[in-house]
Amino acid sequence: MRVLVMGLGRFGRTMVPLLRDAGHEVVTWSRGQSVPSADLTWITVSDTSVKSVASLVPSGSIVLHASARLEHEVLRPHSPAGSLHPLMSFPGPELVVPRLAGVPAAVAGDPEAVSIAGSLARSLGMEPVPVPGDRRLYHAACVMAGNLSVALLADAAGLLECIGVQSDDAVRLLYPLVSGALVNVAESGPVNALTGPYARADADAVQDHRFAISHARPELLAMYEQLAHRALELARKRGVPARELRLMKEALNEPLEE
Repeated sequence: MRVLVMGLGRFGRTMVPLLRDAGHEVVTWSRGQSVPSADLTWITVSDTSVKSVASLVPSGSIVLHASARLEHEVLRPHSPAGSLHPLMSFPGPELVVPRLAGVPAAVAGDPEAVSIAGSLARSLGMEPVPVPGDRRLYHAACVMAGNLSVALLADAAGLLECIGVQSDDAVRLLYPLVSGALVNVAESGPVNALTGPYARADADAVQDHRFAISHARPELLAMYEQLAHRALELARKRGVPARELRLMKEALNEPLEE
């Protein structure tokens, strides 16, 4: 299949060689160039530019965008139109070319576009998954899991730095915990993957955490407490007794001593 990749940012630059390795004929476009003909056009520019770039595409091609946030209607009047968004981070081929085998790829749009997007995803080794609902919620889920988790890890590493761990070592020390938790969630789901003081209802540990954080990094206390309440909801679903959950909530809510 002749695939036109419109936009050579980090994602587009990464996909070009991967598409070629998958056996596709690939042509590219950057601003100021004429638009080549293709069987499939994949728009890989930033969200704010998708609509204007789509308007440059001659009619007759199936058009997809790679945005997590935008509906496929932004591509109109093209038809069939749809989206193909891999659930993977792409820092740029100069840094790393990620392995796509088994990576989920969200597909949506007109039926023919969804079919073609699915075929393209499978040719790259990805697993196409229909995501027909509100793209804003889909995008928020991706950002929470992929971007905000980075901020959470940075703050966790910051707590280690407070007790003398070198910044270069802090993330490395936490990495086995993070990667192991992700594997467990993927294999058994969030409820069964929950471990630690919230799974065993250790109220004393929670009080210790709150006290230490309030003195070392007080700006992180509210975030810790909010995440802790979410963890207690998982613990409830896991079957932690109501009395123990109540003691945990009391430990989270009681005032801290100065």
